[in-house]
Amino acid sequence: MDSLDDWFPYREYRPHQREMLEAAASIARDGGIAMIDAPTGSGKSSVVSALLAESRGRKVLVAVRTISQLATFMRELELIRKKRGDLKFAYLIGKSSMCPLGGEGDIYRRCEGVKSFSTALMRERAQKGSLVPANDRQIKQQIRKMDPEHPLICPYFIHGKSFVEPEDGGLKMIPSAALRVRAERVSTEVIWPDQLAGFCGDICPYDTMMHAARDADVVLVNFYHLFDDAIREQLYQSLGIEGHDAMLLIDEAHNCGDVVQSIESVTIEERDIVQAGHELSGRRRSPQADAIVQILPQITRFMEALKGSYETEDFFEPPVFQKMILSGTLYRSVEEIVDDLLKISEGIREKNMQAGEFRESAIERLTEFFYRIFRSAADPAYLTVYRKEEDGAVALEVRNIDPSTKLQDIARAHACCVLISGTLSPIESYRRYYFGDLPVTAMSLPNSFPPENRRIFCANDITTAYSMRRDRENLARTEDYITTFARLPGNLAVYFPSYDLLNTFAERCAPRIRKKQIYIESKDTTASATMLREFMALPGTGRSGILFAVCGGKWSEGLDYRGEMLSGALVIGLPLAPFNRVRKMVIDYFRMKFGEEGEFISYTLPAVNRALQALGRVLRTPEDRGMLILGEKRFLERRVHAGLPPWMQEEMTACTVDAFKKEAEKWRF
Repeated sequence: MDSLDDWFPYREYRPHQREMLEAAASIARDGGIAMIDAPTGSGKSSVVSALLAESRGRKVLVAVRTISQLATFMRELELIRKKRGDLKFAYLIGKSSMCPLGGEGDIYRRCEGVKSFSTALMRERAQKGSLVPANDRQIKQQIRKMDPEHPLICPYFIHGKSFVEPEDGGLKMIPSAALRVRAERVSTEVIWPDQLAGFCGDICPYDTMMHAARDADVVLVNFYHLFDDAIREQLYQSLGIEGHDAMLLIDEAHNCGDVVQSIESVTIEERDIVQAGHELSGRRRSPQADAIVQILPQITRFMEALKGSYETEDFFEPPVFQKMILSGTLYRSVEEIVDDLLKISEGIREKNMQAGEFRESAIERLTEFFYRIFRSAADPAYLTVYRKEEDGAVALEVRNIDPSTKLQDIARAHACCVLISGTLSPIESYRRYYFGDLPVTAMSLPNSFPPENRRIFCANDITTAYSMRRDRENLARTEDYITTFARLPGNLAVYFPSYDLLNTFAERCAPRIRKKQIYIESKDTTASATMLREFMALPGTGRSGILFAVCGGKWSEGLDYRGEMLSGALVIGLPLAPFNRVRKMVIDYFRMKFGEEGEFISYTLPAVNRALQALGRVLRTPEDRGMLILGEKRFLERRVHAGLPPWMQEEMTACTVDAFKKEAEKWRF
C-alpha cells in the first residue's frame, strides 16, 4: 500500500505541512469532510498528493476558481508525475475559453446545437459508407459553404469522430484516432490552457480535454463544474463516474458560499418581459401561451410600481407579487404558471435549436424565475428582492442567501471532501456556515513565513463607520495614513470598502504622493487589466507605483504579486456590505439559525475575509518582505479581532497615526 511519502514530490516538508497532509489522507481513507485554513506558503496544494496516496482507483477532482489556481495545481501535479511516472491528469475549463468555433448566442447552447446537427449529418454519411467524416467530400463542402457567424455544423467536432461497424450490425460513433492521440498526450504532458487550441489544431479542444479526463487520475475543474447541478451531472456522465467514485479537493474554499448563492439565484429585468412577449407572439394558438401572455403586463406593472421606491434594493412580498400577477388571469396559483411555462420553454428551446438559435430565451429565464418564486414560499433560504439600476429600470431577483444545503449535499455525495484556503478564518465560523451540524475535521495552520519579514499594524484612531465619514479629524488622519504608507519603498496597494471611498481618498491624497505612479481601479475590466499589467512590470524598470483598489474587486483576490510586485498593503475600513432591509433580513435569518453568532457569520465574516484577501496579496514567498496595515479601529473590537487568523492576532500591533509614521520611517531603512 502506498504511503504519503510515496506521493509527496518534495525532499522535505514545510513547517506543519505533514500534519496537514496526514489529516487530509485520513479523510480520504475513511471518508468525511475536512476544512483546512493554511496561509500562503503552507504548501496546501500538496494536499492533492495526500488524496492520491489514498485514492484506491478513485478519481481526484480538484475544483479551482481561476486560471492562476489551475496553473498552481498543474505545476504540483507535474512534480508528482516526475516521482510517479504513471500519473495522468487533465483539466476542464469553460467552453467560452476553449471553443474555436465562432458564432453568436450562448456558447453552451450553440455547442449543443451544432453537435446535434453535425452528428445527424455524419451518421447519414456513414450509412452510405463514409466512416471517416473529416474525409467526406459532402461534409467538407457544407463546411466551406457555412456562414461562420451562424454555424450549423462544427468541423472541430467532426474531426474528432469516426465510425466503426460492430459485429452485431449498425454503426457506432467513436473518437477519431487523431483525438485519441491528442488526448493521451494532454493527460501525460503539460499543455497549458493558452496552448491548448494550437495544440489541438482542427480537433475540438473541449472534446480533447474531456476524453483525456476520462482516463485521468486527477481532473481539474472550475467551481461551476462542481456546484451547478446540471453541469455536474453532465460532467459525471461524460466521465462515467458517480459522486462516490470521486474525492473532492476544493481550493479557495472561502468563495464557495458566494458561488453557490450566485448559481442558486435568478434575476429578470424589464427587457426580459418584453422579449418574452415577442417569443410568445408566434405561439398564440397555444392555450398555455395565451394564458402566459396575460400575466406579462401584470409583471411589468409590478415593476413600474417599484420605481417609485426610494430604495435601490429592497425586499418584495411574494404574496403581494402573486396576487397582482394572478389578478384577472386564468391562473389560480403560481404552480400552474410554472407548469405552463415549463411546457412552453421546452417547445421554444427545441424550435430554436433546430433553427440554429442558441441564446437562452426570455421564456426560459422567466420559467426559472417563477420556479424560484414558487420555491421561496416554503424556503426561507430564498429572498425575493428588487433592485433599481442606474438607468432607473427595475430587476426582480429570487436570491439564495444560504449555500449550506447545496454544499452539504455535494460533500455527502462524494467519497470525501477537503476544502482548503489561505483565508478560511475563523474556521469554526466557516464550518457552521457551510456544514451546520455535520461532523467536520477543521484545522488552522500558523504562518510559516519568517515573521521578521513582515510587520502588521492596526490603526486605533480612524474608521470608515458611517457616523464618522464626514468627521474632519478622522478624514485627515486617514489621509495621513495613506500618504505615509505611500512613502514606503516598492509597489504598494491601498484597498477601500467601496468605489466612492476609493475615489474620495484618491482625489484627496494624489497631490501629496510623490515618486510613485498612481493606478486607480476602474469598473471597466479591460482598462483595469491593462493598468494592472503595467503596475506589476514597474519593479523591472526600477520604478514603483501605488494601487487604489476596492476590497473584493479585480485587484484584491486571486492575484499572485510575487517578489517585488507588491511590498505592502493598507486596507482602509471594514468592508461591510451596504446595510439595508435586505441585509437585515439576511442577518435575522442567520440569527434564527445560529443565535448570536449569526450576525457575525452573515455580515462581519465576509467583510473580514475581503480584508484578509487584500492583505494576502503581499507575502507570497518566504523571501518576500512587506508591511500590512488595517486602517480601521473596528478590527480591534473583540468579535472582529477574533475573526482574524491566530498568527495575525498575535503579531498585530495597535497604533496611532503618529506611531505609524515612526514605524514606517524605520521600515524604509
